[in-house]
Amino acid sequence: MPIVMACPAFRELTMVETARISIERVYNTPVDNSCARLLVDGIWPRGVSKDELSIDAWIKNVAPSANLRKWFDHDREKWGEFRNRYFHELADNRDAVGECLDWRRKGPVILLYAAKDRDHIQAVVLREYLTQRLTNTEV
Repeated sequence: MPIVMACPAFRELTMVETARISIERVYNTPVDNSCARLLVDGIWPRGVSKDELSIDAWIKNVAPSANLRKWFDHDREKWGEFRNRYFHELADNRDAVGECLDWRRKGPVILLYAAKDRDHIQAVVLREYLTQRLTNTEV
């Protein structure tokens, strides 16, 4: 079960940590500046300039394909199938996945996303996939 981390001063919970891979919404104030901050959406977040968003890398090629993203359309009833299809895409996307893994091997990372729903988003699936890959290779 993931560990939920509370922000100082009882702010809204913004991060869930698993295997030193956290997720955080880009619109929230950064919680931890000691982690590498990786934007993993394929599209730049609305209303945020590149100067405003403090990131270490934008790994847009790790995002779901445009066809998968449009098919899913944040429909919770499609979540299970979305997760399966995205896992397959990640398995075929060694370069972008490798870039994420390289960052994580250097230290803890935060996967940044823009969507409002924090439970049914590609960053959750990506974190799960990366955690499995790390567990399989570091044991």
